[in-house]
Amino acid sequence: MDEYPGDVQLFINGSYVDGASEERQPVRSPVIGDVIGSVPVPSRADIDAAVAAATAAQAHWGRVGVWERAKVCHAIGDALMARCEQLARLQTLEQGKPLQESRDDIAEAATLFHLHAEDAVRLTGETIPSTDANKRMWTFYRPVGTWAIITPWNYPLLMFAEFVAPGLATGNAHVVKPPTHTAFTVLAAMEVMREAGLPEGLVNILPGEGATGEALITHPGIDAIGFIGSSATGAKIQAKAGLKRSIMECSGNGPLIVLPDADLQAAAEAAVYGAALCSGQVCCATERVLVERGAHDAFVDAVLSATDAVRLGDPFDARTTLGPLNNEAVAAKMDRHVTDGDRRGADLLRGGQRRTGQPTDLYYEFTVADQVPLDSLFATEESFGPVVPIIIADTEEELLAIANSDPLGLQAAVFTRDISRAYRFVEELAVGQVVVNASTCWWDINMPFGGAGGRGTGWGRIGGKHTLLGMSDLRTAAIQL
Repeated sequence: MDEYPGDVQLFINGSYVDGASEERQPVRSPVIGDVIGSVPVPSRADIDAAVAAATAAQAHWGRVGVWERAKVCHAIGDALMARCEQLARLQTLEQGKPLQESRDDIAEAATLFHLHAEDAVRLTGETIPSTDANKRMWTFYRPVGTWAIITPWNYPLLMFAEFVAPGLATGNAHVVKPPTHTAFTVLAAMEVMREAGLPEGLVNILPGEGATGEALITHPGIDAIGFIGSSATGAKIQAKAGLKRSIMECSGNGPLIVLPDADLQAAAEAAVYGAALCSGQVCCATERVLVERGAHDAFVDAVLSATDAVRLGDPFDARTTLGPLNNEAVAAKMDRHVTDGDRRGADLLRGGQRRTGQPTDLYYEFTVADQVPLDSLFATEESFGPVVPIIIADTEEELLAIANSDPLGLQAAVFTRDISRAYRFVEELAVGQVVVNASTCWWDINMPFGGAGGRGTGWGRIGGKHTLLGMSDLRTAAIQL
């Protein structure tokens, strides 16, 4: 990338502004290791200003007709797509994923604004028969109000759009807190959105860490919270948020299940894809791979063959399929999981270490671990790195028991040619989504994505009309004739 973003500003009430304090946080690229800029550390005054701007703007926006809101969302989608290359290069520089993945992210973010514009104009209530013949009763939707949106660092612009697009379409306002070290793309996108006609105050950007997030979610002017991130952080947020409405999309831990009758080549390629996408830093990454014993040997051979196609290196190089990890905490977690797996008897077949001679210490070799014990960190925690951990089971019952023993329950995949077996796993896996014969990372923008009830993965759904419904307030009217 030719230019670094440099020292940027906050985005409050439609303008880029300096923070109220002089404190700034430098940001270092995981790709090249250089400091590429800095962001202001928001103060309480900045948070108050952003919430006040959002609240004032929402009071008007909530009364704007849905067709006008849809028109603005369509314009934003077009504008983001027109600047796709610029935004993608900036995202790769700050996040580390291969450039083509960033292009795909920006294009999907743009599509979300179009999708939710179309969904919003079709969001209708219903008439309800009343027990009183002299009453007429019906439902309709209103915006909730001002949302605090807390986004993660793995998909900086896409996960911003997953909330802001449906939020704008349904008449809400937003104060968004991206992580400090991956805020440049979102901040740059605000100029694009402003030029496309985004009204002042409806989207405000305050990059920050835990203290900023806590001040935001507990702010009396915040009506609701949207969060994508770890389950541990989600639990802390909910404990502070009290009864404020929330949509929480938290951690996942697979699994990908392989039955003996499966297309083992397809299963292996899906497992490798799910561990390499965004360097495995995805809530629905491959994580645990549960293989019935009869398929094990051939599946492992196929995984190793598929692994040969993974190329770790400079994410701006078109030949690269695996970029660096985003930060030291994730790399250190991979180190711990590899060391623990080795100590407990896992068979490390590929990778398991950082590659030397790179611009930073975050370039992690693609890793395949076989014979993974059930008490290892590979099995019990979300690794969030480029690893395929293979666990062996003897029966379908054992596969299901292992799969459902994990407290998380986000997305799973099962590979089989038997439709009855597929239905069994669809019904019995304790996850929000089961994908048959495709990667755990399979995703569709119309998909109602989220965790299963009673699990530690959150609640609510991201995707399609379901986010619109979550960000809207269902109202009921009853009129005496």
